[in-house]
Amino acid sequence: MFGDASRALARQVLDDGYHPDLILSIARGGLFVAGALGYAMDVKNLHVMNVEFYTGINQRLDLPVMLPPVPNAVDLSGAKVLVADDVADTGATLKLVHDFCATHVSDVRTAVIYQKPHSSITCDYVWRQTNLWINFPWSTHPPITT
Repeated sequence: MFGDASRALARQVLDDGYHPDLILSIARGGLFVAGALGYAMDVKNLHVMNVEFYTGINQRLDLPVMLPPVPNAVDLSGAKVLVADDVADTGATLKLVHDFCATHVSDVRTAVIYQKPHSSITCDYVWRQTNLWINFPWSTHPPITT
């Protein structure tokens, strides 16, 4: 289903006439989305921004925090950027990254697989709306320990 969702999301972006110069993934969940969008839209320029917000299921910090290394603004300067993440839940993480990019790029838009109705940011491209907690294959099980 993820493959179909990511291709449908890419179709939305391209049908809108948007052709990003680069895709900025929000790690960790956005890594999968950005990679799939990159393949579907033939965009090879992928960047990563590490943001910590969720610490567990429905557990989060008061505010999202950018973790190093923060992308160099010079690398983004004047670019058309598509910010990719798996879920816009509260929207705080996406808003943080969107606002960071907006001061450096020519155009920034957001794409997510799922958006929740209470998100503080309305994403430009959304595959599905939901109120449910999403269990992705890569985040359902606890980390493997030694």
